Amino acid sequence: MKIDTRLFKKIDFGLIVVVLLICIIGVIAVGSATYSLGSERYIRTQIISILLGIGAIVAIMFIDYNTFGRMYIPIYIICNAMLLAVFIFGEGSESWGADRWIRIGSFGFQPADFAKLGIIICLAKVLDDKKDMLHKPMVLLKVLLFAGFPMVLILAQPDLGTTLIFAAFVFGMLFIAGLKYKYIVIAMVAGIVTAPLAWFGVLHPYQRSRILIFLNPEQDPMGEGYHTLQSRVAVGAGMFWGKGLFNGTSNQFGFLPEKHTDFIFSVIAEELGFLGVTVLIVLYAIMLYKFVKIAREAKDDFGSYLVTGVTFMIAFHIFLNIAMTIGLAPVTGKPLPFVSYGGTFMLTNMIALGIVLNVNMRRDKINF
Repeated sequence: MKIDTRLFKKIDFGLIVVVLLICIIGVIAVGSATYSLGSERYIRTQIISILLGIGAIVAIMFIDYNTFGRMYIPIYIICNAMLLAVFIFGEGSESWGADRWIRIGSFGFQPADFAKLGIIICLAKVLDDKKDMLHKPMVLLKVLLFAGFPMVLILAQPDLGTTLIFAAFVFGMLFIAGLKYKYIVIAMVAGIVTAPLAWFGVLHPYQRSRILIFLNPEQDPMGEGYHTLQSRVAVGAGMFWGKGLFNGTSNQFGFLPEKHTDFIFSVIAEELGFLGVTVLIVLYAIMLYKFVKIAREAKDDFGSYLVTGVTFMIAFHIFLNIAMTIGLAPVTGKPLPFVSYGGTFMLTNMIALGIVLNVNMRRDKINF
């Protein structure tokens, strides 16, 4: 495959460095979180996931992102087929309470992670084709049904956290595509009106319990509220400087649950303190700022919508995870991008980064 070498001069190496710094913080935090479990295996797996992700980024750079747009129908079909396969071949209810994983031999992955990227590509293409007619109710309805079908499949797994992330990037992409404010107001009113129906007819009992516990975790401190309370203790104990790596009480003595995945931010806060989490949040802010800049400078609307979807997806992941760990959001089980342990999640985030870099490389038309 031939590629113009001038494209490589437009690679945003600053963005790559920022993400790699975040990954390094993640590897260190995973090492500390799994120290009592034998951290070598976890660190090795995390580093391998990062290296595979870098390989995926390089591969994506060789493909013009418009090629993905031309393949949006097969991508859409594959994404929904994977989500439907979860209901037949899915595993995980014994460990996580829902069958969200598909295992092939020793390899396991969560289809919803890959579906997020696939639907961003598909929705970006549909919005690019329909942007001049988005104000028409029937066109908007078709777009919402197109994006809504995979969301329904994910909600039925059940996976409310990923459904919320889908809703975040779908809204963000629609807004950037020119969705009128009256439709936003209508959606907000409809959400308020249908909230009681969703509470009793859509949410599962354990999901309703998580929301109630979020409002008052002290009502069940040794049960449903344990995760939130222990996370808040760990975050508060770090104070400004932190207790030092491998010295966190809640982390090292096993009080903090899911500490290498969902609650990795609590480990960083306890051991590196306010200073450590500030560095991490500043790095995230720089990364997201660069994403927004790339979206604005994209050479076409399709590229802009692609980067917008990735930006909203990752930003909402960051917000939801940090808010969960400090008690400002219900426990949803959403990991922290580029930091939490997990091969599939790391790979999908790296692929998302590759898409952003791809759009940035081709922001200007090359004249031969």
